[in-house]
Amino acid sequence: MNVTLQNTDAVSGRLTVSVEENDYKEKVLADLKKIGRNNQIPGFRKGHVAIGELQRRFGRQVTSDVINELVYDAVTNYIKENKLNVLGAPVPVEVKELDLKNQKDFTFEFDLALAPELDIKVDKDEKIPYYNIEVSDAMISEQDAAFRKRFGAQVPGEEVEPDALVKGAIMQLNEDGTVKEGDDAIQVISGILAPMYFVDKDEAAKFAGKKVGDKVVFNPRKACGNNEVELASMLNIDKNRTAEVQGDFEMTISEIIVVRPAEDGEEFFTNVFGKDRVHNAEEYKAALKDMIATELSGNSDMVFSFSARKYFLDKYGDMELPAAVLKRWLISRNESLNEENIDEEYSKMESDLKWQLIKERIAGLLGVKIEEADLMAQAKVLAARQFAQYGMTNMDDETITNFAKNILDDKNYRGRLIEQVGDVRFYTALKQAVTLEESTVSLDEFKEIAQKL
Repeated sequence: MNVTLQNTDAVSGRLTVSVEENDYKEKVLADLKKIGRNNQIPGFRKGHVAIGELQRRFGRQVTSDVINELVYDAVTNYIKENKLNVLGAPVPVEVKELDLKNQKDFTFEFDLALAPELDIKVDKDEKIPYYNIEVSDAMISEQDAAFRKRFGAQVPGEEVEPDALVKGAIMQLNEDGTVKEGDDAIQVISGILAPMYFVDKDEAAKFAGKKVGDKVVFNPRKACGNNEVELASMLNIDKNRTAEVQGDFEMTISEIIVVRPAEDGEEFFTNVFGKDRVHNAEEYKAALKDMIATELSGNSDMVFSFSARKYFLDKYGDMELPAAVLKRWLISRNESLNEENIDEEYSKMESDLKWQLIKERIAGLLGVKIEEADLMAQAKVLAARQFAQYGMTNMDDETITNFAKNILDDKNYRGRLIEQVGDVRFYTALKQAVTLEESTVSLDEFKEIAQKL
């Protein structure tokens, strides 16, 4: 078997694989014998089928399979051994059924889309903007209020406030406004409502300022925004009964629960930042500012990635791509693409492809690698964030580590983590390699910059 490559242009090549009978006949014979040994052929005892009979019954398919496998391995090995940077996959020049009756020797041709050679430089002469977002007093106050509410105390209230929970009996009403009676009447003796979460704000407004003992007529269906699951939960009924719930209900308020913001103190500081990290109001405010700055830095890094992409595409994006071969490859793997729409679709992805090639080259220059420890560190960050969403901001390392291991065991999630960690490692290395032209901007200014990019 002979494999040769002829370059058709700077970024395309044609790979030719020549197969002779001696290349495949022994493997075909071995596979036919294996079929005879391992399969029950009607009319024959297992393992006692003449090779001629096996050839007559299975020879055509087995020969075709063996040749295709040999060609695939030959193409793959040639690309690997010659370290060819192939975009996509080899594209057959012609796809046709093998004429095994009249031919013994065959020639196969594949077009290759080759990545262009890129002479890229990455050093301190490359200057890329980096925008830090100013942490304003308004941001600190907003985050402070959110923490004080989250860790505040639930106490009895005198009237319904915007964030209050309301308890009481909920009774279904007739069309004339009287309380419905009978076995089919929906009655919730100990109901609890959270008007702040009502979809219909007009329904929520009916509870504002009400006191214990007051009666409120409201429409549960409107309040839930026609969500059958929410409606069933609110009225403690099976979901199959929600269709009959269309009219008003009356709630007699028996208790009002309001949240009183947490006050400064060791318990509050520990709940927010962990034990012995913050000891007084001044340290608390400074820690808040640092926390917000850290969170905002993710946005700064994101915009830096856009800026870096634009910078390097402007500098190195004028490259030749093997468009013709790539278009054929894309059509072969996507049923929605054809000769009529491939030009439009290819133009949409061309910039992404160029950036990916530039990015891979830069990553190689900077020695960017992904280690298992990097994946675990990122998984622990995600685990901590998930706990924080439920108010658990002070979880021990063992619990977070175990949760992170579960995340990494998920193959789909692991793939996304590899991509995320790869980007983090890449842009971290890039920030260290180039010169950052740093500036501090307000949040509004930052949004304008991000939108333009």
